[in-house]
Amino acid sequence: MPVIAIAPCNKPHDYEAAVERAGGEVLRLDPAVHKPTDVIAMADGLLLPGGGDLRPSLYGEAAHPSFSAAEAGRDDYELDLARRAVEANLPLLAICRGAQVLNVACGGSLVQHIPDQVGTLVNHEQRETPHTIAHEVWVTNGSLLESLMRETLEGDACPVNSRHHQAPAALGKGLVASATAPDGVIEAIEDPSKRFCLGVQWHPENFYRTGEFRALFEGLVNAASRTTR
Repeated sequence: MPVIAIAPCNKPHDYEAAVERAGGEVLRLDPAVHKPTDVIAMADGLLLPGGGDLRPSLYGEAAHPSFSAAEAGRDDYELDLARRAVEANLPLLAICRGAQVLNVACGGSLVQHIPDQVGTLVNHEQRETPHTIAHEVWVTNGSLLESLMRETLEGDACPVNSRHHQAPAALGKGLVASATAPDGVIEAIEDPSKRFCLGVQWHPENFYRTGEFRALFEGLVNAASRTTR
């Protein structure tokens, strides 16, 4: 059973349940115990979960008034994990904040506050319940995301939940956009040169009971099962 390392977050349950239902064994990371170099050596795949905002100084910008920091130490730890995973071609699934970490780790930047910088009417911060559908995303034909979600897509559209006020802006090295919202906000990124490197801005883990996005976690676990040390 492939081991999927999950970076620390405040609400780990749904991430862990989604990985386990996809056939993976969860390794819950503790930064005091698991150094990034050790994680890359011992895990078959990596999941970067959601959470607070990355420090804008990490991508060369001053903080927007909406900035809400993540837990102390989390930015540096996850950026190190992401960079090492990409370099090692370790299968990686990055969710919401995790997708932003992936983009910045590869040299990209972020839209710091979508309502101010995009001026959209799309509700990216739907917080009524974890699985309330907020809007649809348009998935790029031929992408890894499209291949995983092909059976459930309606044309190129996929309905998603949404709890983010930031998103990728300039894309990091090697990354391409594989889904956008109707307002043009980037909703998914991936590196086509890697075995499995995918970031999504919605929260697929919240649907682990009903399985709408199980294919994303199965894709990670399947890729991790083929990892060579």
